[in-house]
Amino acid sequence: MIKTFLILVFLQNSLLSAQQIILVVSDDFNTSRAKLSCYEDDKKVLKTIDVNIGKNGLGWGLGEFKFKQKNSEPLKKEGDKKAPAGIFNLTYTFGYDKNQSFDLKYLYLSNKLICVDDSDSKDYNKIIEMPKIKPKSFERMKRDDKQYELGIVVSHNKDQEREAGSCIFLHVEKSEKASTAGCTSMGLNEMKRIVSWLDGSKNPILIQIPHSSLGEVKELYPNLPL
Repeated sequence: MIKTFLILVFLQNSLLSAQQIILVVSDDFNTSRAKLSCYEDDKKVLKTIDVNIGKNGLGWGLGEFKFKQKNSEPLKKEGDKKAPAGIFNLTYTFGYDKNQSFDLKYLYLSNKLICVDDSDSKDYNKIIEMPKIKPKSFERMKRDDKQYELGIVVSHNKDQEREAGSCIFLHVEKSEKASTAGCTSMGLNEMKRIVSWLDGSKNPILIQIPHSSLGEVKELYPNLPL
């Protein structure tokens, strides 16, 4: 019991140490559109924008904090076309430009890189170079379109729980108001502003929730001007 309590305290302290927060709020679990706002040191920065989320809305994902969840509310699963709801670390940025430099570490997307969405693979939910024996299912990170021209990796399902969802990013939208297969997308200029603002030393996180969970966010971060 004491060990569990200490783990919870550690997790909460880690979350509360986040100096940069991206907050994405949808009307409910079923909509494919949401509002994105950015905060730093309890102050709002940048402008609130409209973003696209999963074609089938949101499902509770595996992140750094477990919100109160009703039995009727969906859970994120592989291939469900839902974006994960919860609190997630933002681990690094990525893109097609080899010479980019940001304050959140950057991964250049070469033609060799894939993200594995085969839940039977040991590399499930990882970005790796294409191995000699290809996974049964994967996506190439250097796409023919511009959607991964610039993006951010969301640390969802970092323990690689089978069928719990994989390859979750913030990235450039396919077109205006085009829903996603489970990521969160926006215009290229909006993505550039966010990526240029993020700083890895400030423990950036993504909070992505339906409006019904906003009260819990206010309890966790009472000084945020929500």
